[in-house]
Amino acid sequence: MASGERLYLIGLTLLKGVGDILSRHLLQYFGSAEEVFKVNRSLLEKVPGIGTYTAEQIEKARTKALKRAEKELLFVDKNKIDLYAFTDDNYPGRLKECQDAPVVFYYKGAVDLDAARIISIVGTRRMTDYGRKQTEILIRDMAEMFPELLVISGLAYGVDVHAHRSALKNNLPTVGVLAHGLDRIYPAVHRNTAAEMLAKGGLLTDFMSETNPDRENFLRRNRLIAGLADTTIVIESAEKGGSLVTADIAFSYGRDVYAFPGRVTDEYSSGCNRLIQMNKAGLISSAKDLVMSLCWDSEAKCIPQQTLFSFPEKPDHPVIRLLREKGEFHVNQLAAEMDMPIHKLTPMLFELELAGHIKALPGGIYKLT
Repeated sequence: MASGERLYLIGLTLLKGVGDILSRHLLQYFGSAEEVFKVNRSLLEKVPGIGTYTAEQIEKARTKALKRAEKELLFVDKNKIDLYAFTDDNYPGRLKECQDAPVVFYYKGAVDLDAARIISIVGTRRMTDYGRKQTEILIRDMAEMFPELLVISGLAYGVDVHAHRSALKNNLPTVGVLAHGLDRIYPAVHRNTAAEMLAKGGLLTDFMSETNPDRENFLRRNRLIAGLADTTIVIESAEKGGSLVTADIAFSYGRDVYAFPGRVTDEYSSGCNRLIQMNKAGLISSAKDLVMSLCWDSEAKCIPQQTLFSFPEKPDHPVIRLLREKGEFHVNQLAAEMDMPIHKLTPMLFELELAGHIKALPGGIYKLT
């Protein structure tokens, strides 16, 4: 990729009101990032999703964006950081399949991001002894079967950093996805681990240098943890947490998600148990389970993830009958068809979803599983 186009691609990520999806629309429409910075406002307005206001904001921000992009390009070149652009042939294939993949990301490391087998391991920052043991055993056993397996995580406290350290201990390459620029390491106490990872693995981010590890950045970086891997594995999680966000994103990408179950009384297993209960994650208790479910062992009988859930036979229920006839319904339509108040219908829908009979989609839409 030419140096000039790299400059414009970085600049594209700095344009106000233009996210990853809209950036890709602009690239498809104009053919290059450079052209986005040269066309007039009237042409920008013709791009689907832009409109008058956004076109005006882009036009106003272009000069400042390019100036900041020049500074970033100097940082990238000085520190021998690899710049991956969505338009490049070497952009990681798994990530490229994701609808919100970053137009540009920064990588410093020594491992192929298109490795044959990649897993992401996530979990709570308040890891218990149970979580520590499961992480260690899983990675140890996976390393014995697949010595080139790439392990992805987020270098955060708890499960993340323990996954990286376990990978290093077992001579597996491991990549940390950061919620800030490559000019710093957060938390600082993980600096030595990060340095080890650069020798066999790497560090990756879609944030520029001088970006602080703000809370919202961790949520944004989770899509990279999910998108880079074949599967996401949740070791431990409470009812709420970033690892559940990562699992949801991976699920939305159509990737396999797995979780280790725990006792119903354990706070940091409640999130995993819930994922399994809601049919968003397959239950695993060992590396053997994972390998069999992913069909990575040619001698093992392949068990696709959807069969792990063992959906019970659909009952003769009015909601089931309606969805079977029409395919999918909005909750308001269901209420009207059944002549039932929504406050009475909602608990019914929830029970059917828990039982694995129906699935809730964004926008209040329901369909059969």
